[in-house]
Amino acid sequence: MSRIGKMPIPVPSGVDVKIGDKIVTVKGSNDSLEVLIHSLTMVSQDGDQLVVTVEDTKDQASRAAWGLTRALIANAVEGVTKGFEKRLVVVGVGYRADLKGKNLDLQVGYSHNVPVTPPQGIEFSLDDPPGGIEGAQTMVIVKGASKELVGSTAADIRKIRPPEPYKGKGIRYDEEYVRRKAGKTAVA
Repeated sequence: MSRIGKMPIPVPSGVDVKIGDKIVTVKGSNDSLEVLIHSLTMVSQDGDQLVVTVEDTKDQASRAAWGLTRALIANAVEGVTKGFEKRLVVVGVGYRADLKGKNLDLQVGYSHNVPVTPPQGIEFSLDDPPGGIEGAQTMVIVKGASKELVGSTAADIRKIRPPEPYKGKGIRYDEEYVRRKAGKTAVA
């Protein structure tokens, strides 16, 4: 039996859930998300809870789909109530991030600025960087209701200039540890 799949999903007040044929629609106060239901699973509403079930609990593929479907629906419910965010830190002398309207404009050592347009449902904001990172210039916060979209957008931004191991310059996640290497030593 799937330990994750068998847990019911609590639906808080203010969240409307509609179960279709192969899709679950979760609506919150300002966002709406759709989750595809795997063909091996079934979703039912029991009061203020959602329950995901499968026909064959012995089948490996069914158990995997059971836990996956339950996790995706739970993330959608959490996304429309609280939302998700990822924090990125821009580190390096002369490296900067600015907001131009809704778009993010990055100056990260290239001969040109790199504009980043947010996908629908994602918004960017800027903050002061944490004190523990040497050379940190700006913190970029990626917010949205979809956990998958927030994570992939943050990964795309980080991919523009990943942190390098010698000086640590680049774009990194807030809690990311960058393994540093020693540079060349002078011959005596």
